[in-house]
Amino acid sequence: QVQLVESGGGLVQPGDSLRLSCATSGHSFSTYAMGWFRQAPGKEREFVAAISGSGANTYSYYADSVKGRFTISRDYAKNTGYLQMNSLKPEDTAVYYCATGRPGGDYYYPIAYDYWGQGTQVTVSS
Repeated sequence: QVQLVESGGGLVQPGDSLRLSCATSGHSFSTYAMGWFRQAPGKEREFVAAISGSGANTYSYYADSVKGRFTISRDYAKNTGYLQMNSLKPEDTAVYYCATGRPGGDYYYPIAYDYWGQGTQVTVSS
């Protein structure tokens, strides 16, 4: 059974940093692409970042709204993915979800992903 469990969310002030984790089990993490999405109240789920490949052939993708502030990474030994979020803004407030999917999909869209976590709340407020 595949499981994805996010952690690391919380309440922070504008300009602060957070690192989200996505612990996975039940599938070959190293062969799957991983993505992060977020959903704010009353809004659709939106793409944040994705990572595919490994080693020298690792590719990262970011939404324009987070480019330069967020960094996606993963640790194959731990079967865990991460989203480092710096310079957080109030508009980053949302539930953040990690997801994994087979390589070759359009990582900007939820349909590319097969498995999802339950989400972790990130609130940025002064």
